[in-house]
Amino acid sequence: MTDVLFTIGENPPPRLDKALARNVPERAISRSRLSRMIREGAVEVNGVVATDQKARVIEGDEIIVHVPEAVESHMLPEDIALDILHEDDDLIVVNKPRGMVVHPAPGSPSGTLVNALLAHCGDSLSGVGGLKRPGIVHRIDKDTTGLLVVAKSDVAHQGLAAQFLDHSVDRLYTAICFAIPSAADPRLMGLAGTSFEAGNQLKIITQLARHKTDRQRQAVVLQNGKHAVTRVRVVQELSGGAAAVVECKLETGRTHQIRVHMSYVGHALIGDQTYSRRRKLAGQHTEQVAAFSRQALHAGLLGFKHPLTGRNLRFTAPLPKDMQDLITLLS
Repeated sequence: MTDVLFTIGENPPPRLDKALARNVPERAISRSRLSRMIREGAVEVNGVVATDQKARVIEGDEIIVHVPEAVESHMLPEDIALDILHEDDDLIVVNKPRGMVVHPAPGSPSGTLVNALLAHCGDSLSGVGGLKRPGIVHRIDKDTTGLLVVAKSDVAHQGLAAQFLDHSVDRLYTAICFAIPSAADPRLMGLAGTSFEAGNQLKIITQLARHKTDRQRQAVVLQNGKHAVTRVRVVQELSGGAAAVVECKLETGRTHQIRVHMSYVGHALIGDQTYSRRRKLAGQHTEQVAAFSRQALHAGLLGFKHPLTGRNLRFTAPLPKDMQDLITLLS
């Protein structure tokens, strides 16, 4: 355990938790962890344990924070090859393959990106949230390929999470969908939450929530859902207009957002076993398209500001071979 001591300076925040957040940045401890430490009795104010994070502090108060050492995660490291585009002391950017779950779950206890990162990073991982594990700030689905940034320290985790929260992260996906989204599409005329912007770019704004009867799916709802915004631009027409390559830009990052939005507007992703299972491609290559065994979706661009250096970072990952082959087949 390490003790951090400091004195409250001039014009302090009125609350204990906010005062800690201002005065303990060099410890790279997230605000949520500081709040938890207060509740658990790890903070003293003038020699008295303080467990109320809203407690008032004033100039001259003496603060002691008892910081426990980060404990080992129960998740096991696994020697799994990673496609790493960038790594430094605070974060790592990887190109995730199809079939890999990001984080262990009851149905996928091993073989995940987190298991691979635990083995790769070893002792370089800081105690994110009090555990020695990678800090997952966003996810992509098991069968979606592409770019992910993962925090290796608490301060990076907090900084990256803030950027995702304020929608300042650039995320661009490439997808292959049924038919061609356009302003002339009768399915889109008058459809709630849809509009076309300059350059025939489709903008989709809806609320998303878990499906009422199928808990594995998300659905567009009228109220009590999470705000979701996707912009869609047609890149290439395929198979005589029966399919298209599109770019999908995320403003928000809800579960299955692109897959749900594309299904909602009548242009579900080829291969999506959850949102377009029964749909078939008109014309040629029906069997080959039906055999495409995952959603044709790839996170190809990721841009953000480095949470410590402030440097603007931008990464790209080429389309995986299965999507390239599908485009060639349908061209």
